[in-house]
Amino acid sequence: MQWEVVIGLEVHAQLSTQSKIFSGAATAYGAAPNTQACAVDLALPGVLPVMNKGATERAIKFGLAVGAKINRTSVFARKNYFYPDLPKGYQISQFELPIVEGGSITIQVGDVEKTIRITRAHLEEDAGKSLHEDFHGMTGIDLNRASTPLLEIVSEPDLRGSAEAVAYAKTLHSLVQYLDICDGNMQEGSFRCDANVSVRPLGTDKLGTRCEIKNLNSFRFLERAVEYEVVRQIEIIEAGGKIAQETRLYDSDKDETRSMRSKEEAFDYRYFPDPDLLPMKISEAMIEEIQKTLPELPQAKRGRFMREFGLSSYDANVLTASKAMAAYFEQVVNQAGAANAKSAANWVMGDLAGALKRDNLEIAHSPVSADRLAGLVKRIADNTISSKIAKEVFEAMWQGEGDADAIIEAKGLKQITDTGAIEKIIDG
Repeated sequence: MQWEVVIGLEVHAQLSTQSKIFSGAATAYGAAPNTQACAVDLALPGVLPVMNKGATERAIKFGLAVGAKINRTSVFARKNYFYPDLPKGYQISQFELPIVEGGSITIQVGDVEKTIRITRAHLEEDAGKSLHEDFHGMTGIDLNRASTPLLEIVSEPDLRGSAEAVAYAKTLHSLVQYLDICDGNMQEGSFRCDANVSVRPLGTDKLGTRCEIKNLNSFRFLERAVEYEVVRQIEIIEAGGKIAQETRLYDSDKDETRSMRSKEEAFDYRYFPDPDLLPMKISEAMIEEIQKTLPELPQAKRGRFMREFGLSSYDANVLTASKAMAAYFEQVVNQAGAANAKSAANWVMGDLAGALKRDNLEIAHSPVSADRLAGLVKRIADNTISSKIAKEVFEAMWQGEGDADAIIEAKGLKQITDTGAIEKIIDG
């Protein structure tokens, strides 16, 4: 029997506010445990949450970018469950009236584009963090992360395999950074995914029993976890078994998913409106003001790069995947000229990207500035140096030996194109 994979993703993007969603405590990463947790975060008696306007604005900005409906009235709800790092005994989230409903994004896998529908995006607070390894035989609780603002973005089950799931996650990751609403740092937990995975016989409409894989904080883990889970479910069904609806965790060391707990449904959380927070009213004027702040989005930038610079779909895709890389590339082209855009793209995607990866650097910290790379591209274009010699010049630039012209002069790398001069050298 042939099987079809059905995946929906829940993406948690930590919003880039300076303070928490319901308190004035700082959100900076890396502080000593419990030094950024105030009375509200600790759920001490008598304190009340106060909504962070910046979190609301960022959620609206996302909704506008994906063509979603912004609910003019949005309600916060209490999601009730017990866990040691959840001091209130409930999480403030949204259920019936989220701030964002609907919308879609377009992903690309190979040469194929596909539209993925978004069900909703809602605001909620993050929980604290349990520290299992720092205390022998005990667990410590760090509440610095408690009440950090999250935007949970829920997709429809439109994804058909690990490649589409990764493409969707990468597209969202790029989008929230373009919008400047989330730094996208997956190592610090600013952007993480839960994958709902099921399989069904090819050609049928009825969804299979799904399992949710929690807290996937890298694209590679997302890919591997989905691929393992698909094989696991198919093997169980083909052996005559049934899939249990449950929450699972991915173990990267063993490259497998394992059961965490049986899956709760929404009614198990006993959602109800939070009496401490009034319904949030969003005005048309507020939406219009936020609309004016929207930047050029990745898809629009891709199209412009292809039109203005004659780049292929692949090149435009790679260059616009990162907001920082796209800005760097444009700066190179502005200095080197649009006629040299393809050469600039090759250098940014090739030698520069390779050197950044080798030295584990972000493009913002590149030893070779966009202006200096543009200088190198121009010297190749005017035949001052060959492409082969340019690689030597680039490495010298990377090591801080100066700009392209200075290195070419100091090392005597200028190639001779005057045929008369070449003949004199040959004649001795």
